[in-house]
Amino acid sequence: MSVESSNTAEGTKDFLVQIDNGVMLLTLDRPNALNAFSPEMMMGLQKSIKEAESNDDVKVLVLRGNGRAFSAGGDVKTMGEAAPVDVYNHIGHLNQLIEQMRTLEKPIIAAVHGFAAGAGFNLALACDLIVAAEDTSFILSFAQVGLVSDGGGHYFLPRSLTPYQAKELLFRAEPLDAKTAQQWGLVNHIYPLAEMEEKVKEYAASFTVRPTKAIGLMKRLTNLADTATLNDILEAERTTQAMMVTTEDHLEGVAAFKEKRRPQFKGK
Repeated sequence: MSVESSNTAEGTKDFLVQIDNGVMLLTLDRPNALNAFSPEMMMGLQKSIKEAESNDDVKVLVLRGNGRAFSAGGDVKTMGEAAPVDVYNHIGHLNQLIEQMRTLEKPIIAAVHGFAAGAGFNLALACDLIVAAEDTSFILSFAQVGLVSDGGGHYFLPRSLTPYQAKELLFRAEPLDAKTAQQWGLVNHIYPLAEMEEKVKEYAASFTVRPTKAIGLMKRLTNLADTATLNDILEAERTTQAMMVTTEDHLEGVAAFKEKRRPQFKGK
């Protein structure tokens, strides 16, 4: 996916951010390195997600990659040179980013094309929804270089797939095409590459007219289910719903239903 920066786009080295009509567009911008992670990229993502948390104008985030691929994950060119403490610290920053993405009470869409490899695949899995171009391949390439998965792969995959599918992806490090990924439940929608940019815009825009607060709390409750008991979820739903009935969006939704019109949600 080729991305052109504009006067409305801001960011740092290796990373661009743009807000347009309620959509925060986050672009990994190291196309010559296939968007392999860099410290500047990680810092840019963390800063932008923190901004999205407090910016009421942002309703949904889209994470994409510039150039030929979504992300190659770790930079293979620097592997074998870093000291253990450097690796430990780098993954610490990645872990902070993944946790930010999971706790942000706004939906994040991964728009993947080309390939998502290694921690780039796991970065997509940390999002709430994944859309992919028809040409996309997903690959957990860690075993090819004698490493274990980082970026949450051992957490996300067994919760999204059967343990047997997850272990095969981890152990064999072979690519998974977009169609199979969708059949396995990892991809929400597949689009032709030529239509990818426009389709992603339409998909993201569909979330800007929805009740942002309710969606954020649904995200929190759904993620809580990873480790919670049924009783935990039932009680969390109970207390959350008691709070939600006082919100402006709920009252607007009820009024719109009675008046047979589209609701005008404000995220309040």
